[in-house]
Amino acid sequence: MAAESGVPVLDVVVPVHNEQAALADSVRRLHRYLDRQLGFSYRITIADNASVDDTARIARGLAAELPEVRVVRLEQKGRGRALHTVWEDSDAPVLAYMDVDLSTDLAALLPLVAPLISGHSDIAIGTRLARAARVVRGPKREFISRCYNLILRGALSAKFSDAQCGFKAIRADVAHALLPLVRDTGWFFDTELLVLAERSGLRIHEVPVDWVDDPDSRVDIVATAVADLRGVARLLAGFATGQIPVAAIAAQFGAGGGAAELAGGQRSLLRQGVHFAAVGVLSTIAYLLLFLALRGGLGPQGANLVALLVTAIGNTAANRRFTFGVRGRGRAVRHHFEGLLVFGVGLGLTSGALALLHAATEPPRAVELAVLVAANLLATAARFVLLRGWVFHPGRTQTGQPR
Repeated sequence: MAAESGVPVLDVVVPVHNEQAALADSVRRLHRYLDRQLGFSYRITIADNASVDDTARIARGLAAELPEVRVVRLEQKGRGRALHTVWEDSDAPVLAYMDVDLSTDLAALLPLVAPLISGHSDIAIGTRLARAARVVRGPKREFISRCYNLILRGALSAKFSDAQCGFKAIRADVAHALLPLVRDTGWFFDTELLVLAERSGLRIHEVPVDWVDDPDSRVDIVATAVADLRGVARLLAGFATGQIPVAAIAAQFGAGGGAAELAGGQRSLLRQGVHFAAVGVLSTIAYLLLFLALRGGLGPQGANLVALLVTAIGNTAANRRFTFGVRGRGRAVRHHFEGLLVFGVGLGLTSGALALLHAATEPPRAVELAVLVAANLLATAARFVLLRGWVFHPGRTQTGQPR
């Protein structure tokens, strides 16, 4: 239908900001691949968001050279803003985007868009975290990616595996329904779109990809992580207050089950949060009493270690039973082992806080306890995310196999 009317079936957006070095080679390579491998019409849209180098001139040259290439210029930065603008105005029935460095092997493009063209799925994403994926990147980025995925699973009950891989596609009708609800204009755009889609009961298809890290990436990891955490908190608040109308989207696409699952998920998260908080309060009291009792004989670090270890075992057992509703002895050893790994996170936070405090000064006992309470609050939040998103995640407790 689209091809017969002269409209491209697929519109591939390449968002760029100051990419004069990589743009020409990447777009020509992408164009060659699409020309040879696709059996349907396509368009490549270079979305130049506020570049101040030679990117705009190079993009215009590519558009003049290759008939399937066009350029959209935005005067403000933001990958999310660029995708929102181009997708909203595109006439193609299937929309996609990929990073300009082409870190993802283009062989995954057809498996990505085929379920959308056939109508089988609503959104498709490349995933670097599937077992079948082949990924080349440093341990730092691997650790950050998996931690972010764990936060999404623990805090938002996300089931998709890789929110930030720059290789995604969406049906245009789905995009037009979701885009008005997506507020982020930066890197959190992908996550927000996927969470809204999943909470609306829409179908997300995942494609394992071959992916090689770009060593020249200029993404500010710290600033991006802070913005992402703010985005997660905003979504949690929106779902809790009902300000995000996912039920209306579910009804629009006939995915009513998604709204029911959302309501159940909200109740489950609230109930688990209350139980976890109660267990956490009792654990913290027990921890502080043990710490004070042992400090004289073992010193602050030794007392901290023993008190955390004892209370961590009790905390895992109580949360297993009362917070996450896991009964019986099945997988209990694994749960306690993983609970001890989670305990290691708390130990690192509290021991680190103590070490920094004592390196700076010889603090009064009240200040020492205040620092420990603050560190324990942070450790508690991390523990909840890890327990909910990993140790007691339904995908593992029901099947006994890691996701």
